Amino acid sequence: MADINAIAKQFTDFYYTTFDSDRAQLAPLYRDHSMLTFEGTPFQGAAAIVEKLTTLPFQRVQHKVTTFDAQPSSQTVASLIVSVTGLLLVDDGENPLQFSQVFQLIPDGGSYYVFNDIFRLNYGA
Repeated sequence: MADINAIAKQFTDFYYTTFDSDRAQLAPLYRDHSMLTFEGTPFQGAAAIVEKLTTLPFQRVQHKVTTFDAQPSSQTVASLIVSVTGLLLVDDGENPLQFSQVFQLIPDGGSYYVFNDIFRLNYGA
């Protein structure tokens, strides 16, 4: 298997740069059987996922990844789990929100697609 940390870094850099500039361009990363759970609400399929992401109630967003970890997720397929934590600023807000996100990436040709995507904002106690 290729260096999973390098794959995870390349993926997260691409994902969040694309999310921050034009969320609709994330569509090729998902398939009809992909699943997003966003704040506890499930969405299945690329169209439903991209619709959710593009209709979030803000115009501008900036993600700052603070940590990511990656592990292989199968002994037979070069898939991986990527766990991300970070901060995001929405619109012109001054107070960043903490978030965590987990992706399961499945190989597809010479690239990967998102099979599972779980996103949560992390609120203080």
